[in-house]
Amino acid sequence: MSNTAPQPQPGILDISPYVPGESEAPGNLKPIKLSSNETPLGPSPKAIAAYKAEADRLDRYPDGGATALRHALARHYGLNPERIVCGCGSDELINLITHAYVGPGDEAVYSAHGFLMYKIATLSSGGTPVPVPEQDYRADVDAMLARVTERTKVVFLANPNNPTGTYLPHDEVRRLHKGLPGHTLLVLDAAYSEYVRRNDYEAGLELVATTENTVMTRTFSKIYGLAALRLGWAYCPAPVADVLNRVRGPFNVTAPAIAAGVAALADKAHIETAVAHNEKWLPWVTAEFEKIGIKVTPSIGNFVLMHFPATKGKDAVSADEHLKARGIILRRVAAYGLPNCLRMTIGTEDDNRRVVAALADFMGRS
Repeated sequence: MSNTAPQPQPGILDISPYVPGESEAPGNLKPIKLSSNETPLGPSPKAIAAYKAEADRLDRYPDGGATALRHALARHYGLNPERIVCGCGSDELINLITHAYVGPGDEAVYSAHGFLMYKIATLSSGGTPVPVPEQDYRADVDAMLARVTERTKVVFLANPNNPTGTYLPHDEVRRLHKGLPGHTLLVLDAAYSEYVRRNDYEAGLELVATTENTVMTRTFSKIYGLAALRLGWAYCPAPVADVLNRVRGPFNVTAPAIAAGVAALADKAHIETAVAHNEKWLPWVTAEFEKIGIKVTPSIGNFVLMHFPATKGKDAVSADEHLKARGIILRRVAAYGLPNCLRMTIGTEDDNRRVVAALADFMGRS
C-alpha cells in the first residue's frame, strides 16, 4: 500500500479475514451443509411467527435497549436485566469487549484452538493476541495463567470450545479466574452451553454474579436456530455493562430479531427436542467414525472434530474433496491450527448416515 494512501491502524493488515463455513456443493448437487454448527431442527415455529409479525413495522427503529429481550432473558435465567447487553451476534459483543478494554501495547490471551474472532478482535484493536498451547485439545489453565502479564487485559475462554468440542469443568474455570489479576477481564464464551449435559459444567452465570471481572457471552445462532438474525447477549458486572452500552451502536439489534429471540426463549419444548436429538446422534456419529478408523475428539457440543492421517490421499483435504463430490460440506479447520482435521455439525438422521457412509467409502471400510 502506498504511503500516500489512507493507512489503516497498526495490526489491521495482520488480520486474516474470517472465512465462514462453505454453503455450496459443486455442480447441481443439493448440499448437505454441516459446516457451521447450525441446528438441524431449525428455529421454533413461534420464533418464525414472531419474526413475521414485525413485517408491518419495518419503518420504525427498534428499541435501542432491546428491553423486551433483556427482560425475557432475565426471567428465563433469574438475572438482573440491567446487567444484560444484547448484540448483533456474540461476535459483536466480543468485538465490543475487546475494543473497550484492549489497546496498543495490551494483550489478550486465549487457547490455541479457540474461536478465530478472539485474534481478529484483538488485532483490530491494536492489541497483541497471545494464543496458548492446549493439552489434548483442551484449554490448559496453568499454561494460560503462565502467559498472563500486567499487559493482559482480556482472557477469552470458549467453553465448550469450537472447533474441538472440549470443555473445562467449573472448578477449573474458577481456578483460572482466581489466578487472574483484578484488572484482567475473563470472557466466558458459552455459545454451545445449551447442549451441555455434564454435572461439572457451568456456563458462567454464577461467576459473573460473584466477581467484578467476568463476562459471559451467549448466542441465539446455535440451538435456537436464529443464525440469520445475528442475535447474542452478554451478562456482565454492572460497570462492564455500562461500558458496553456506551460503545455499542444505538440500534444494534433489529426489532424482528428481538421479537424472535423472546419467542424462542419461551418455546422450551423446541429446545428440549433439539437437546434430545443431539444427545442421540452425537455419540452415534462419534462411535461410527471410530469404527471406520477416524479419530474423534470427545465433544459436548453439537459437532465433532475428526482427525485424519497426514498421508496424501487420506488426509483432511482429500476427505473434504471426497465429501464435496457427494454434496456433503463439512468445515476445514486449518485456520485453527488443525490442518489434518475436519469439523462436522450433527445433522438430521439422514445427513449423519450419509456422511458416515461417504467417509467409510473414503477410508476403504464400506
